[in-house]
Amino acid sequence: MLGTDFRTGSPNWLDLGSPDTAASADFYGAVFGWTFVSAGPEAGGYGFFQVDGKTVAAIGPLTEEGASAAWMTHFCTSDIMATAEAVTAGGGRIRMEPMDVMGEGWLAQATDPQGAEFALWQPGKTLGLGLTSAPGALLWVELQVPDPVAAIGFYAGLFGWRHSEMEAPGMTYRVLSLGEGDQQDTSFGGAAPLAEGAGGPRWVPYFHCAEVDATVRAVEDRGGSVMMPAEDIPEVGRMAWVVDPAGAVFALLRPQPGM
Repeated sequence: MLGTDFRTGSPNWLDLGSPDTAASADFYGAVFGWTFVSAGPEAGGYGFFQVDGKTVAAIGPLTEEGASAAWMTHFCTSDIMATAEAVTAGGGRIRMEPMDVMGEGWLAQATDPQGAEFALWQPGKTLGLGLTSAPGALLWVELQVPDPVAAIGFYAGLFGWRHSEMEAPGMTYRVLSLGEGDQQDTSFGGAAPLAEGAGGPRWVPYFHCAEVDATVRAVEDRGGSVMMPAEDIPEVGRMAWVVDPAGAVFALLRPQPGM
């Protein structure tokens, strides 16, 4: 289960790049009940989504030329310079070199060899998200790429991840876990073959959702759309894939008890 005891390879931050941050804040506020808190005038429009005063995600304007709205998963590293070098050595690309973010931590932006974008975060004053695996918070992250096996090899070279396999309808799903500790207890995400017509390679965040069907309706009512209607997945829970009005893909999951 994803927690806030962030270690090497943990998803420890999540933010949304949006062409209209005010509209996106309104949308997610209506869908999840999130409160938007600005990071201040010096942050260039960046701010935080919170639940009960705890940060569950963040949002900022698009900064890369040609970029479109998307959720960006950040992974924890204790040595961002070495991890950035490992990205390049493994066939990936650093889109933004490591930089200090006002003492809060060090940030770098990267793309894996198959084209999925992700980020690195070396904690400073900010360790990471304040709440995970709770209603309205990040629960799981999923890598969707043409060749999951090759992708896992790349990320294992960065973070030491392990994985286990489980059979799902029409595919093998690979559950990702951290390099140390109990493999089930440290699982945080998965890797799946990119579905035909589902867009390009990407990391997709799954948000804990107590009422998946009602939240899907809220997405549609606020101008979003549905990629995969709500359905029950054996041994997982009830889930749906949706798209916000700007085009960012995310998923909803009500995990079955015990997950």
